[in-house]
Amino acid sequence: MPDLKTHLAERCAFVDSMLDRLIPSADTAPSTIHRAMRHSVFAGGKRLRPILCLAAAEACGGGKESAAFAACAVECLHTYSLIHDDLPSMDNDDFRRGVPTCHKVFGDGIAILAGDALQALAFEILVKTPVTVRHSAGALIAELARTAGSLHLVGGQVADLEGEGQKLPLEALRFIHENKTAALLATSLKLGGMSADCQPEELAALHDFGMAAGLAFQIIDDILDVTQTSEKLGKSAGKDLASEKSTYPALIGLDASRDEAHRLTRVAHDSLAIFGPRGARLRELADHLLAREY
Repeated sequence: MPDLKTHLAERCAFVDSMLDRLIPSADTAPSTIHRAMRHSVFAGGKRLRPILCLAAAEACGGGKESAAFAACAVECLHTYSLIHDDLPSMDNDDFRRGVPTCHKVFGDGIAILAGDALQALAFEILVKTPVTVRHSAGALIAELARTAGSLHLVGGQVADLEGEGQKLPLEALRFIHENKTAALLATSLKLGGMSADCQPEELAALHDFGMAAGLAFQIIDDILDVTQTSEKLGKSAGKDLASEKSTYPALIGLDASRDEAHRLTRVAHDSLAIFGPRGARLRELADHLLAREY
């Protein structure tokens, strides 16, 4: 098994190559929207969700090829959510992935439409995933659509907006993080497993792993927002504090937040018992998410 650094670079290049073929070229009419879409997709993201999707497929006995379209679909959906999240009416961010946000370059209207187009493209790409015995195209679509909707991604964003300027109970903050962040991470894993015709027990394990690792990921994000620079993060540091958002460090302190992220990572590890040695890469990725510094 290649070392993690090599694995991440190889998988990132694989996903980028696929996305480049699947997203209309910058000169495809109307060119403005396609330039805006590509600006955000190719702004230097780490491709964590598609990499987890591919790793889940391999843990279930498949290969990266079986999960390639699902991996690209979740990256398109994720990028759409970032474009909209950065809008002045949402989190109002000027930088994302180290470059100006989509609305700063193309204006609010085109940024909204670029996000809309990427969301639609995600489903167009997802249905290219080969059908398996246990998991139909409809099941894949339902999984991603449910995660993208009002019960998870959108619902988490609503709760986040409504919670600004308040000191939320920890349960309310956990709700935001689980739905705005962890749910899509878990779905990325589940789509990878489904593309490899995983068993129901494996699908449940991937969900549990993703929710625990996803919440740990967001807690680390909260920590980094107050401990790192904007240059390091590639986005505006200190935004949560400035907008009076509740975060794990604000509610329970930095040390307790780190302890909780470690605990959740152990839960994520335990969720992978069903995979045995085949879950080694996923365990390694969970540790990588915990230890990241940007």
